[in-house]
Amino acid sequence: MILVADNLQITNKIIEKAVRENDHEPIQDMVKKCEAAGTAVIDINSGPLSRDPEKMAFMVAAVQEVSDLPVIIDTANPKAMEAGLRANRKTAVINGFSLEPVKLAQMLPLAKKFDVDIIGYLLYPDSHVPKDAAERLNVAVALCREFQKSGVEPERLIIDPVVAPLVWQDGNIQLMEILSVIRQLPELLGFPVRTIAGLSNLTTGRGPKEKKLLMERSYLPMLAASGLSMVLLNIFHQETVSVAKACEALMSQKIFAWEEV
Repeated sequence: MILVADNLQITNKIIEKAVRENDHEPIQDMVKKCEAAGTAVIDINSGPLSRDPEKMAFMVAAVQEVSDLPVIIDTANPKAMEAGLRANRKTAVINGFSLEPVKLAQMLPLAKKFDVDIIGYLLYPDSHVPKDAAERLNVAVALCREFQKSGVEPERLIIDPVVAPLVWQDGNIQLMEILSVIRQLPELLGFPVRTIAGLSNLTTGRGPKEKKLLMERSYLPMLAASGLSMVLLNIFHQETVSVAKACEALMSQKIFAWEEV
């Protein structure tokens, strides 16, 4: 299970200020800390609707000046996404698209244009979240059908089943349904589709910090056992990262070694 750091976000006031002032240093400092903490991929989030698409290009360039790690370019703005992809000089992933018409028309074609992987969300065209496993799997079939129309190779697709916040009325029920979805997707779609989940979504909203971290550490092994390929998380939550490494060691085909935990 690949660890993806979601720490480089415009909602972080230090990062927001750095982007606004075109200051590479705070961004690069964050990236170096994420690498040291054990991430394998950097998620670059410039915000959903940045007024200046070139800010994403700035962020991508700043990250890749100090890191060779793959990046996930994370924005809902197609112009910002294209600017980030043009700036990219290494491995990039688009995050993301869904059945929402504007995403199909403007975001999905960028995967073929730039020959990169793309994350697809299991959401209805109106952006509503399916309520159970059956609905999510139906959306997955429709999403895959639209993806195939784009002419992009199947192995470029990464599916995000959309982790539900625990504070939702049926949040814990949905979280169990998501595990079933992850297990069934490869057989349903007919190829070993990769999956990604935003662990930080789990604890969105108010709640005791220690209990939030406990729920992260509890749900992560369930995701791993279901076959999740990639997890998006706060890489500075070191106890959660330790759990992820332990899961990897337990599920590995290699001979076990304590040094890997």
